[in-house]
Amino acid sequence: MSNPETKDVAPSRLANRFLSLNCFEPVARRRLPRPVFGYVSGGAEDNKSLQANRDAFDDVSLVPRVLTDVSRRSQSVTVFGQEFASPFGVAPMGLSALSAYRGDIVQARAARKANIPMILSGASLIPMEEVIAEAPGIWFQAYLPADDAGIDALIDRVRAAGFRTLVVTVDIPISANRENNVRNGFSTPLRPSARLAVDGITHPRWLVETLFRTVARHGLPHFENSFANRGVPVFSSTVLRNFAGRDHFSWRHIERIRQRWGGDLLIKGILSREDARIAEQAGVDGIVVSNHGGRQLDGAIAPLRVLPEIVDSVQVPVLIDSGFRRGSDVLKAIALGARLVFVGRPFNYAAAVAGEAGVAHAIRLLAAEVDRNLAMLGAHGCDELNRTHIRFLRASEPLAAR
Repeated sequence: MSNPETKDVAPSRLANRFLSLNCFEPVARRRLPRPVFGYVSGGAEDNKSLQANRDAFDDVSLVPRVLTDVSRRSQSVTVFGQEFASPFGVAPMGLSALSAYRGDIVQARAARKANIPMILSGASLIPMEEVIAEAPGIWFQAYLPADDAGIDALIDRVRAAGFRTLVVTVDIPISANRENNVRNGFSTPLRPSARLAVDGITHPRWLVETLFRTVARHGLPHFENSFANRGVPVFSSTVLRNFAGRDHFSWRHIERIRQRWGGDLLIKGILSREDARIAEQAGVDGIVVSNHGGRQLDGAIAPLRVLPEIVDSVQVPVLIDSGFRRGSDVLKAIALGARLVFVGRPFNYAAAVAGEAGVAHAIRLLAAEVDRNLAMLGAHGCDELNRTHIRFLRASEPLAAR
């Protein structure tokens, strides 16, 4: 039976064409209008952090163990009292519904069926209540409103919707300088223009199956989850005003949220061990080491490079995102102490290419790589990986095991 939200794609077709997460990007580039693809793919300024995120993995080598009988291996992990089938999940990405029809929902469904975590972005275009109804158990990532009353109201809405894990992003005191968006014709708010019209017309599949279908069935896209009430349309001139006013935030706001939120509370955007310690003292349940996928401060250090010192600085679980593409990337982070890894752009591309079926296939690909690499490392599970399995290419001695 055809899925009402996505076109069915034969698994054999996907398997023959898409052999790794990297295979989805060039196809998504062809299928998406240049402004939309540029928004998803780009970073800030000169894209130095975007590239540094990938380069960091090349500086780490894996040290296999042999003859350990890995016939009964498992890649499952337990975090915050919940067991997941794999040590990775779907990272929050705003405006996913511009890349694929009901993009947040198709990613959430695929994640739930695969039993991996998915974090819904606060900058999503589908109401949080609709997404969690399709995939109970997903997490919510918040961009905080500017005032205490707005923060309280948003938290109350998230709780009422049924979320149990709240992820607060803290690395956006001001908007980044995303020159890539300007070059590709993407703006916030989206502004109708001849260039945007041409981009749509030259990508008829996206125009009909994503944009027209969305407007016909659900109306003009709005920012649905930034506040307690529905936000503004993506074309509204007040978009920037609604996303501004975050430069005054301090640890006081995190402490206030901790008092009001009874579920698991994570803080996302930590790159220093000093901030990690402060976060733990403020009562968070977990930390996400992240440089926003290279989309905020250009030149910010790659999360993988600071992961070990942050893990050593706190007792709460440490999670990580930014730049992950392979199962070997995931296991390098796990060996360095991360409990979970989150992957963003590739799942977005997979949704753009083949909807829920594409995301499901991408998850299977990454899980298969994790399984093979666990076996070749001689590990029965992720909890056996530690720093004895790692060498940094610029260091001659192994890292201290933890």
